[in-house]
Amino acid sequence: MEYQSISQPVSIRDYIQLTKPGILRSNLIAAFAGFWVASQGNVQWSLLIYMLIGTTLVMASSCVFNNYLDRDYDGLMERTSHRPLPSGRLEAIKVFLYASILGAIGLLVLFLLTNTLAGILGIVGMIVYVIIYTAWLKRASTLSTVMGSFSGAMPPVIGYTAVTGSMDAGAWILFGILFLWQPPHFWALGIRRMEEYRAAGFQILPVVKGVHRTKIQMIPYVVLLIPVSLLLYFMDYVGVYYFVVALVLGVLWLLLCLSGFVTKDDDRWAKRTFIFSINYLLITFVVMILNTN
Repeated sequence: MEYQSISQPVSIRDYIQLTKPGILRSNLIAAFAGFWVASQGNVQWSLLIYMLIGTTLVMASSCVFNNYLDRDYDGLMERTSHRPLPSGRLEAIKVFLYASILGAIGLLVLFLLTNTLAGILGIVGMIVYVIIYTAWLKRASTLSTVMGSFSGAMPPVIGYTAVTGSMDAGAWILFGILFLWQPPHFWALGIRRMEEYRAAGFQILPVVKGVHRTKIQMIPYVVLLIPVSLLLYFMDYVGVYYFVVALVLGVLWLLLCLSGFVTKDDDRWAKRTFIFSINYLLITFVVMILNTN
């Protein structure tokens, strides 16, 4: 497709928008939480800063590459048509170089100023998100959401391994929490924006299998998320306040998902479920930070 001619001057805000600040904020909280849990009260502040900088740049790079690869399709969706690339405010080659520079600096920070494992996880996250998820599966298979969850689960693990240098039980539990959280979170958005995704050719579950099948598919993820999130308490990483909050929020999310089978307004239900999932993640990780043993 041909982009609109550039009618507005390029601004710093356009470059910031390419990094998807909302995604960065939530993932940085998760990365901080992973670091905090691993530190168990013995925080190396310089290491924390390096980890946050490196992780931020790697995630920002991945998001910019996502914008670059999706530029044609974003122009077909009302929700994304205003972005800097489909609207014509930025040139594709400049966005590609911007993403490359962010990624290179971020990986250098992780490898040189944290540790090798954190850097490797950064690379894995980028490859899965940019190549496997965005460039390949997003428009080819409903498996795209599950594969994308692998990369989305990397931030807390990078934070954790920056301290420990190893993939122990705590790292795997944090990975499990983010991995299980993402599909029902994204599918709720997918139900709300189903026709837009269909028009853009994205093979997401609601488009391919329908809303009812998507609701069924969400249940096992939320069911599994409840015991996996509680493992942090049973393995003595966090205290009882986290246990109570994670249990209550997990059960409430499950009940909300189940209510989708009797709702008469799928759009309203999907919006409530999507918003609840965001609050679930934020509250759970904040309490995790505050109630670390």
